[in-house]
Amino acid sequence: MRWLTGLLAAGAALFLTVSQLVAAPLPAVTAPRVPDNFEQLSSPLPAPFDPNVDAEAQLADAQARARRADKLLLLELGANWCGYCRNLAGTMALPAMRRFVQQHFVELAIDVGRFDRNLAIASRFDVNPLPGIPVILIVDPASGKVVNEGRVSLFAHLQKPGPQAIANWLAQWVRAEPAR
Repeated sequence: MRWLTGLLAAGAALFLTVSQLVAAPLPAVTAPRVPDNFEQLSSPLPAPFDPNVDAEAQLADAQARARRADKLLLLELGANWCGYCRNLAGTMALPAMRRFVQQHFVELAIDVGRFDRNLAIASRFDVNPLPGIPVILIVDPASGKVVNEGRVSLFAHLQKPGPQAIANWLAQWVRAEPAR
């Protein structure tokens, strides 16, 4: 009887391990190797959010380019006053990240000001109100569907924030093979 109890316990442990693996997104590609912490980023950090552009027109253009290139659309909603947004921008400016992002995504930084600008874009992707910034939307350009739905608040989903954690997080959403 003791062997049966042990067998059942082992089976339950295996089931939990497998179900955890199935529930967690698996990296489709290997993330680029970048520094582990933000202190290793170049200073001053980039300020990529331009309040003077027509974000709707830029979004339409980016979505069309992503469809043509068969890449995902990577939307970064943020503001230049936000330290986390600037750390994200510094991470994205790293040469290895630049190559990785350009290979897999069409990227667009969208300024949300002080939560008073371009909020219609967030609403279009069912992110209203914004849970904070930066918000990262990974969008299938053909369907307009947010691939990382429910996991858009980047820094809330990182165990230990840093450039490598951001790279690893992004890699899990990349398509393993081109979409058809």
